[in-house]
Amino acid sequence: MSLLIKILASIFVFGLIIFIHEFGHFIVAKKSGIRVNEFALGMGPKLWSKKKGQTVYSLRLLPIGGFCAMEGEDEDSDEPDSFSKAPVWRRIAVVSAGAIMNLLLGFVVLLCLTASEDVLASRTISYFEEGAVTQSSGLEIGDTLLAINGRRLYIADDIVYELVRIKDGHADVVVLRDGEKVTIPDVEFPVETLEDGTSVLTLDFKVMPAEKTVGNVLKKSALWTLSIGRQIFLSLVDLITGNVAISQLSGPVGIVEVISEATTIGFSSVLIILAFISINLGIFNLLPLPALDGGHLIFLLFEAVTKKRLDPKYESIVHLIGFVLLFGLMIFATFQDVTRIF
Repeated sequence: MSLLIKILASIFVFGLIIFIHEFGHFIVAKKSGIRVNEFALGMGPKLWSKKKGQTVYSLRLLPIGGFCAMEGEDEDSDEPDSFSKAPVWRRIAVVSAGAIMNLLLGFVVLLCLTASEDVLASRTISYFEEGAVTQSSGLEIGDTLLAINGRRLYIADDIVYELVRIKDGHADVVVLRDGEKVTIPDVEFPVETLEDGTSVLTLDFKVMPAEKTVGNVLKKSALWTLSIGRQIFLSLVDLITGNVAISQLSGPVGIVEVISEATTIGFSSVLIILAFISINLGIFNLLPLPALDGGHLIFLLFEAVTKKRLDPKYESIVHLIGFVLLFGLMIFATFQDVTRIF
């Protein structure tokens, strides 16, 4: 039963994220008068299909993807309702819609989680433990933490995230004190040694609850979305700069493992993973890389500015090269996942 729950949770997370992404392309294409030849959830052989109007709706065997196949999307078409014949601004809207829907899904999930919380955590210190080193380093009760080491804190969870990035146990902290911003240099955070010998920074203070109002729930949900987006961006920067080894990159197998672990904690943990992956996919898809939506947007924006369209043949070659590289990266990440597990 436990294994079944883990499988169903993984299918639910991947299926919903992929469906929302492709539905974004689909609904904007339909509203823009662009013909959609097939809307598919899953990849591989068809399990079920039904044609309605000009569109075939299908469910395929492998729950690892999906697609929205539009007329004239990958080649020129003489049909008046093809993607290639649509005005460039409509094509930009269609290509952007998938990622935007993923970001919106992440926000809605976080909104539901925030609304279900009994209290909302603030970033204002309410209590110090006895002998707290952060207090002796300059923090005071009533301080609202605004930034750590120059990075803004959007929500209370960002405090913990920044502690993970601190390597020497000390950080410069900006707080709001008596209505003024105050910078406190070299604040020391307590270090705890785990059973495996790993040293982690901890908090020796607690924060005040925030009033739970409609406005505060919406605000926290939006800031939580921004916080996750920034975490994803910083993770990419860490990979590029070498602060994090590329061997730490996870692929589909690693993501399934994380979802499986979340099911042992509770449904809310699965929803947090769902929101994180959906926001991740939205941001990643907007990167200006070939084979991604962001790569298509670069060509469309070039056309919008110059009023000239590049030869689709060369554009297809660029995206093909990008797809091969992206597929190779996914194979590498999957290999790393399997190595870590076994």
